[in-house]
Amino acid sequence: MTRRAWLWMALAALLALVLAAGGGLAWWAWKTLHRPYKGYTEADLLHEVLPGQDAGSILQDLEARGVLDNAFLTRLYLVQVLEDPPLRAGEYRFAAPATAPEVLDKLVRGDVVTYPVTIVEGLTLEETAAHLAAQGFGDQQVLLAEMLSPDRIADLDPDSLNLEGYLFPDTYSFAKGTSEEQIVTALVNTFLRLFDNDVLPILSPDDDRTPRQIVILASVVEKEARLDEERPIIAGVYSNRLRRGIALYADPTVIYALKQEGRWDGNIRRPDLKLDSPYNTYLYPGLPPGPIASPGLASLKAAARPAEVPYLYFVSRNDGSHVFASTLKEHNRNVSQWQKIYWQQRWAEEKKRLDSDP
Repeated sequence: MTRRAWLWMALAALLALVLAAGGGLAWWAWKTLHRPYKGYTEADLLHEVLPGQDAGSILQDLEARGVLDNAFLTRLYLVQVLEDPPLRAGEYRFAAPATAPEVLDKLVRGDVVTYPVTIVEGLTLEETAAHLAAQGFGDQQVLLAEMLSPDRIADLDPDSLNLEGYLFPDTYSFAKGTSEEQIVTALVNTFLRLFDNDVLPILSPDDDRTPRQIVILASVVEKEARLDEERPIIAGVYSNRLRRGIALYADPTVIYALKQEGRWDGNIRRPDLKLDSPYNTYLYPGLPPGPIASPGLASLKAAARPAEVPYLYFVSRNDGSHVFASTLKEHNRNVSQWQKIYWQQRWAEEKKRLDSDP
């Protein structure tokens, strides 16, 4: 006879004895199981159930820590009333008096503690892996290995070599011990769900772009735009340039190329614009060969439905907003105003302030 079968028989026999003993013992057992109990002094208590741990030792541990009043009666209830469902591994929080059935319900459902982590828009997959690991969610190299496999998006983007652009930026909640595979799958599944529900439906009926092209454009928009209201306009500027065969001249694509070569130090310089990389949109017209970051939903929607604007150029006002232009002459004037005169004035004001300081 196996140990499990023996335990079943012993518990069944004990239950029969309890019932046969009359109302007093049966009432005590029922009352013990259904009386809210809190034997720990902490405001809340964290307890970890280990993978592979058997139910008996789980309940004994919970009794020792003051979560359960009687582990043996609770085990009897689990087997005879609930028919011995598995108790899930993980970290649990107990914060108030609870009956034995309530504790068992939490363990059977796997109502484990989860911890939030926010992935911001515009990170590369390498930066995403580093951020997750730094926050305690997995090993960086294992995460990166998962992200370098394109299998999860093969149906949507068969040309992708990795998950760049498909790790959706959002706030997630993961339980302690969640695997790197599960974490990356959650990020990709969120992207796929939102792309299907919020992006594909707004495409024009005559739009013949692939999902990959939309994601690439969205990733460039994500790195250029700071204001949500400007994202469709910037997408419109790039769409106009693509239709006319004009190079995008997008600094973020050059920065991405520098990152891939391990040469990015936080500053882009004029010689960098001559870097021979297919991601350098100063040298190679058209979209870069792949996404350069993880775009958020606003950028994805902007890329799916760019604004119909006459603009071909834009330049930063240095406050997160941009000035747009339709002609090169107008653009050069804007560049002079916002990239030359603006900074000359700022530097002059700063020099004056420093000179006036005692």
